Amino acid sequence: MSLYNFKKIAVVPTAKDFVDIILSKTQRKTPTVVHKQYKITRIRAFYMRKVKFAQQSFHDRLTQILTEFPKLDDVHPFYSDLMNVLYDKDHFKLALGQLNTARHLIDNVAKDYVRLLKYGDSLYRCKQLKRAALGRMATIMKRQGSNLTYLEQVRQHLARLPSIDPYTRTIIICGFPNVGKSSFINKITRADVEVQPYAFTTKSLYVGHTDYKYLRWQVIDTPGILDHSLEERNVIEMQAVTALAHLRACVLYFMDLSEQCGHNLEEQVRLFESIKPLFTNKPLIIVANKSDIVNLEELPAERRQVLKDIEEDPELNLKEMSTVTDKGVMEVKIEACEKLLSFRVDQKMRSKKVDGVLNRLHVAMPKPRDNKERPACIPESVQLKKQQKVKRKLAREVEIEEGDDYVVDLAKEYVDIPEEERHDIIPEIWEGHNVADYIDPEIFEKLAELEQEEEVREQTGMYVVPKMELDDTMAEIKKLALQIRHKKAIMKDEARINKQSRKPVVPRTVGPKVRDRSISKLRKTMEGLGLDMSGSSDANFTKTKQRTRSVGPVAKKPRMEVTTIESRSKGLTKPPRNEQGVKDVAMRKKLAKIAHRAISKKVAKMGLKGEADRFIGTKMPKHLFAGKRGVGKTDRR
Repeated sequence: MSLYNFKKIAVVPTAKDFVDIILSKTQRKTPTVVHKQYKITRIRAFYMRKVKFAQQSFHDRLTQILTEFPKLDDVHPFYSDLMNVLYDKDHFKLALGQLNTARHLIDNVAKDYVRLLKYGDSLYRCKQLKRAALGRMATIMKRQGSNLTYLEQVRQHLARLPSIDPYTRTIIICGFPNVGKSSFINKITRADVEVQPYAFTTKSLYVGHTDYKYLRWQVIDTPGILDHSLEERNVIEMQAVTALAHLRACVLYFMDLSEQCGHNLEEQVRLFESIKPLFTNKPLIIVANKSDIVNLEELPAERRQVLKDIEEDPELNLKEMSTVTDKGVMEVKIEACEKLLSFRVDQKMRSKKVDGVLNRLHVAMPKPRDNKERPACIPESVQLKKQQKVKRKLAREVEIEEGDDYVVDLAKEYVDIPEEERHDIIPEIWEGHNVADYIDPEIFEKLAELEQEEEVREQTGMYVVPKMELDDTMAEIKKLALQIRHKKAIMKDEARINKQSRKPVVPRTVGPKVRDRSISKLRKTMEGLGLDMSGSSDANFTKTKQRTRSVGPVAKKPRMEVTTIESRSKGLTKPPRNEQGVKDVAMRKKLAKIAHRAISKKVAKMGLKGEADRFIGTKMPKHLFAGKRGVGKTDRR
């Protein structure tokens, strides 16, 4: 398998979720009711089925986890070494091994308890054995909590890794941090690697793809490597070392001649020498980047001396390049692709497979008959025609000659139309009529005459607006109008501010009732008007009805009096709360519907007991109550 798709690995649940999933599945997929008329053999089979189903569910889920994760001994050495760098090979193997042990333990627990259930002599004992079996299985899985958490983290990280094909045509970019590796891969591929002016911007492997000679090429951008021993390198650097060691690829070693990366040329050459063993049996190109700042010719003699060994080595190819000006970028890419192609062909020629192909090929070479040379014979007429033939000028050559004045003439290619008619103006037809028939041929002359007339009118001053001086009355009116507009704008602003800060008005019916009518007030008012109120002590408006408690049976009042009292009391009572403050009947109905919808949502969906309830009851998961069969419905079993 050339490509490893780690994104297809299923999610590893936590220990608690693992147990909940299996136990709820066991409850849903197996019968749940034992009747009193069941024989003991049927009761044993009932509980045996539950134990076996739980064991099989645990076994299948653990087997899926163990098979989907890659085995480090079977994958390509590049992936094996990369996983060792990122996740620690021992820890990874230990986690998978402990899950495998847990699977065997669960199988053994189920086997033991099924054997004990065969001798269960009562419903109670069978049920207790089933509970013990499921409890021990759950305990075994809970002890694997840390392993399951670790494997889920590994799975998430594996899914984020780029898909690298170890067997395809590959170009690897390496070097010190901040020498321009990510800028180069962004130039030649469609990858979008982050580029920043500080070290270790790239923290993991990035993959881009490019095309050359109708072939797909894989370009890998590695994190920067610092010049120190292998034991001191961190995880970020070890990813680059792993890619260099295990992938058959063309290696581009980047150097910064301007030393803006923070490392001088001596350090860069030292790093190249220290990791040179990783480049064995791989085509290698040394790229001198940032030539727009400093190129090889501008380097001082003492700094050029550092690169003397690299320049003189016939196997090493030193190329200048600048990712800012794109100078030499495509040359480096083509050189790397050509080198890798020739290297792969050479490797294939050395293999035994080529011998089998060559043994089946035979090239026939004609033997000379009389040792006479017979050169190719070209007739004189053909040679004369070749000399007389005038080379046809291409459209591209005409375009270069004319420059900006060149216009593409497509009409000359209309072979079906006679040559004298090819450049005729094509009539413009609109709704079946030729537009040219409705155009006045003298329209441009008439337009020129009109323009001349307009110029004469402008020169004579026909369109000049006379200056009108305002008298004192008009000036005063204008000033007054300006003041009115100013005052109107101020009033608008005040109204808007008052509207925003205005508090809601309380209806009259809501406030406390203040009794502003009394007998004494009435007397004072009438005396003030000049009316004598001395003999009014026994008047009708001074009498109040006293409440008396009836001892005997209450006599029924006449119907007319009751109606009068009821009608009077109706006028005095307050309207209901939902009708206060809203005068519009349609709006009141709409508000009632909205309130009803809000209350029903709280009661039905949120499980509240009422409008003012703050308690949310315990909700059991749906899968514990769904899917069970009733009594007698066993036809699906």
